[in-house]
Amino acid sequence: MSTPARRQIISTKPSPAALARRRYVAIGSLVLLAVVIIVAISVANRVTDSASTAPVVSTIKVGDKAPDFTVSSTGGPFQLSTTGATKPTLLEVFATWCPHCQREAPILSKLADQYKGRVNFIGVAGSANAIDGSSPESQVDVVDWSQKFNATYPVAFDPDLTVAKAYLQGGFPTVVLIDHGVVQSLRSGEMPPSDIAAGLNALLAGKKPDPKLGAKAQG
Repeated sequence: MSTPARRQIISTKPSPAALARRRYVAIGSLVLLAVVIIVAISVANRVTDSASTAPVVSTIKVGDKAPDFTVSSTGGPFQLSTTGATKPTLLEVFATWCPHCQREAPILSKLADQYKGRVNFIGVAGSANAIDGSSPESQVDVVDWSQKFNATYPVAFDPDLTVAKAYLQGGFPTVVLIDHGVVQSLRSGEMPPSDIAAGLNALLAGKKPDPKLGAKAQG
């Protein structure tokens, strides 16, 4: 083989610098792909995670007799078996530190105004931790929360977490619709007011509401 031919063959082989560049490009592509995957998973989790994890999961289900409870709320004393005997009750079990509960508070306040006189609204704190997430929950903390986040419906401090143990579904907030002493609907997490209103309208019309308050439709 002539010398020019050998030179031509040799010149077609990648140089060490070119090989290094190719390795860097390949590694960079893999890193970029990993970042894209991580970001996609993070975004998906933010979209689907509409509830804050709660330490209690009640065994209650739709159709069960609603456990009676008595609390002292910002709207006065509330006992389910008496106050809730003549009209439907919307019970919210919330945590003051829960961002989903904080965003849901003004929504429930508007609904409470809309259904005033026809539906009982009562929110009961269901966490042992205060709004800072670490110090003990107190009556003052609950009242401060209601004022800060415009929860104008009655809310109550429950030091023994009696209501949470009876109704909480493992996520804050948990919303429960009760009528005629029976649990009609259960759902955890933030939800559009239209889903709640649909459930309340069904009860007021003497019909069965969606037992999950539209949770299936939301995915």
